[in-house]
Amino acid sequence: MRLRPLAALALPLAFAMWSAPTPARAGDPFEIQVYDGTADPPGAPGLELHLNDWATGNRQAAAPQVPLHGQFHATLEPSIGVTEFWEVGAYLEGAIRADDGVAGFAGVKLRSKFVMPPDWDPHWRLGVNLELAYLPPAYDADRWGSEVRPIIAWHDPDWLVAFNPVLDQSFAGRDATQGPSFQPALKVARRVGPVALGIEYYATLGPITAILPWSQQEQQVFEVLDLWSLDRLELNVGVGEGLTEASAGLVFKAIVGWEFETLH
Repeated sequence: MRLRPLAALALPLAFAMWSAPTPARAGDPFEIQVYDGTADPPGAPGLELHLNDWATGNRQAAAPQVPLHGQFHATLEPSIGVTEFWEVGAYLEGAIRADDGVAGFAGVKLRSKFVMPPDWDPHWRLGVNLELAYLPPAYDADRWGSEVRPIIAWHDPDWLVAFNPVLDQSFAGRDATQGPSFQPALKVARRVGPVALGIEYYATLGPITAILPWSQQEQQVFEVLDLWSLDRLELNVGVGEGLTEASAGLVFKAIVGWEFETLH
């Protein structure tokens, strides 16, 4: 029995759920991604570049935050596998804003991801990703926050279904006392030759103790294409549409990643 990986998965999640203070802030506009329960092999570095363009809509924001409308985001995500079930990484975020046209620092995040070992089950993947974040006030009025992202995924050679019932918690500011914000994310993808075509869904429903009315929720659906034919290269591109008044508009995104050889 693999008791050690099970404990490594359960204990950090239980600790984070018990100890994290707690936003009803929007979903992460820098990393638009559904985690599928995979991790870098032990000693193998990985590098991802997240690009997204908030092309239309999203014109409202409470000061000191600035509206997402017209922002272009670039996030560099280095990572490395520590064990077969533990990966650590970081996000280095930058943005170009329509209001000033100047590229600048937009935040940093540290993360620790725990997953079941690859040979645990041929189809199911389980895990949890824990994050600590700092963002300048223009991008998050509360500045300091955390994320607990459980990962539930099923896959075979032709299909991938992944669900992340994310809990996002602010440590300061007006959202700190509201409790965790529930931000579910879902992905369904089907292989078509060397690529996979899929749908990704992201929502921000508000504090789990006081779910927002539909018009105030953020609800977005992305049509995406993934490259599945190369082992080390990751490519994900898509366009998203907002379904509610609070999330109306188009968002374009791309993720390019590479898994390097194991360090010796």
